[in-house]
Amino acid sequence: MMKTSKITTLLLTGVITALLILSGCSLEINPAPESNSTPASTGGNLRVVFLDVGQGASQLIISPSGKTMLIDAGNNDKEELMLQYMDQYGITKLDTVIGTHPDADHIGGLDAVINHIPVGRIYMPKAQANTKTFESVLRAVKNAKLKVQTAKAGISWEMDDEVHVDMLAPRRSYEDSNNMSAVVKITYGRTSFLLTGDAEADSERDMVDAGTDLQADVMLVGHHGSKSSTTLAFLKRVHPKYAVIQVGADNTYGHPKSVILNRLKQQGVKVYRNDLQGTIEAESNGQKVTFRTER
Repeated sequence: MMKTSKITTLLLTGVITALLILSGCSLEINPAPESNSTPASTGGNLRVVFLDVGQGASQLIISPSGKTMLIDAGNNDKEELMLQYMDQYGITKLDTVIGTHPDADHIGGLDAVINHIPVGRIYMPKAQANTKTFESVLRAVKNAKLKVQTAKAGISWEMDDEVHVDMLAPRRSYEDSNNMSAVVKITYGRTSFLLTGDAEADSERDMVDAGTDLQADVMLVGHHGSKSSTTLAFLKRVHPKYAVIQVGADNTYGHPKSVILNRLKQQGVKVYRNDLQGTIEAESNGQKVTFRTER
């Protein structure tokens, strides 16, 4: 049986239509717009989530309209955790996936993600590794009927109407796979994020020498705070207000190195760390960036 409110609405619409026709006017009735909201919708803000994957790296980016991008996915033992994160953040599809370079602590969980969640496209640099981890990722890509697109400087796209993505590195081939890392800059309004993978001094120098626009409000500290990255010249060019270090507690590498922490402090950069604060969420409204931490 039709509800009274619906009957009333139909009667009113009929009366209004009749009156307009008698007056020589026409009525255009537009259907209610379909909702654009998704489980990952951010309410008009850009979210960059630095997932706590221990001694590894993974960033989940969610645009204002709910477009999604995943950069790296932690180590092999974080596969189940990555799927839990995808569920936690309501990710049912990834528009873009980037594996910054072949190291296991960056791509170890990518195969599980690709096997369980539809992916629009995937970027990886022209760097290979003779490891089961790398082979597993390529197998997952093949099973998903995807084709790996080359991650390199000069690639750019619009993630959203107001969210622009630029790939700034690698600018050339390097012997060290860390320097082959895809470096990504995301710009939303007046705010920007620089996500550096494990890029080291050589790649940083090439970006600086090329006159690349590196300035960013938030910077992912290169190579988990290793002294091989975050050179002073590079840091000054980025000139971040905030830095995030993706690092595991009590790791055997001694990351982050004290020289890097001191360098960041001397430049007046506020530092966030996964080992101390868990998952770190940075949110931008296009004008300013705010942070939330798990602990």
